[in-house]
Formats: sequence, structure tokens, C-alpha cells
Amino acid sequence: MNVYDFDKTIYKGDSSADLIKYALLRYPRSMAALPAMAWFGIRYALGISKKEDFKERLFAVVRYIPDMESFLADFWAVHERKLSYWYLRQKSGADVIVSASSRFALEPICRKLGVSLIATEVDGKTGKFNGPNCHGEEKARRFRLAYPDAEIDGFYSDSRSDAPLARLAKRAFLVKKEKLSPWNG
Repeated sequence: MNVYDFDKTIYKGDSSADLIKYALLRYPRSMAALPAMAWFGIRYALGISKKEDFKERLFAVVRYIPDMESFLADFWAVHERKLSYWYLRQKSGADVIVSASSRFALEPICRKLGVSLIATEVDGKTGKFNGPNCHGEEKARRFRLAYPDAEIDGFYSDSRSDAPLARLAKRAFLVKKEKLSPWNG
């Protein structure tokens, strides 16, 4: 099995940021969430608030989306083109994507790709987190919970913060602008 980070690894960019921008443009009423986003963004940048608090404020835009299933279908129809060609060439039904992005947002594209998903649990109606952000050590913990005996043949990520998952793999690769290089360390 191969395991992949999503954002900036197999998706060109940050899918959460793209989703939030798409919601703000599609549902202008969602701009009511902007002041809290800005306030918590500043607090997070200053180290006063946790990342989860900031991300919850970002995901508050979901409260203004009347039909999430339809919205996500439209979103992925536009943004699926941002999937990396190198990944699409090698993808397999045994792949697992482990991401800090929200499960509700990534489920439709993972279903279409025919791959498994482990992601941050965010309520798609409220934007509230239902557990810790799936980042760093949390990614490795959740992977082991879901696949206790699995061996990772290859792991792919753009970020050294994913070192805990890289250590579980036989081979690991850093992905920068669609170029793969050995993890090394």
C-alpha cells in the first residue's frame, strides 16, 4: 500500500483554502464569517489561539451552504484538474490518503479516485472540529488505528511535518512542485 498526503502533494495547492474561497464567492452571505476568520487568524499567528480554533473559524462558511453534496460536486468538478498527473499515473485502489484537510471535503474526490481516506473530522454543517487536527504525529496515530498491521510500501508528502508517517514506510518521498525526491532523514 502507498500512503499520500493530499495538499501540495497530490493536489496542487491547499484544498481547504480553495474550498473556503469557492464558498465565499458562491455564497456571498458567507462573508459574514470573515471578521472571525481574520481575528482568529491574527490570534493564531501570534500564538494565542490553537490551529484548530482558527480552522474552525475558516470552516464556519459551511453554515451558509444550503446543499453541501451539490456544492462539493460543483467544487470538485472545477478543482479536480488540480490533481497531480504523476499521482494519477500511479494511483491504486490500495492507496490511502492521510490529510489535515476535512474529511467531508475530501470524501467525494477520494470516492471518485477509489482510494481510502483518513482526515480531520470536521462537521460539514457547522465547521466544528470533532477531534484533533490530523497533522504530524496524529496522522501516524490515526493510520495505525485504521491499519494496525499494514505495511506502507511508499509514503509521499510535501512536508517534513509528516516525518512520523515517513518513518513507518519502507520508502518515503518528498514532493516539491510535482518532483519526487528520496525523503532522507
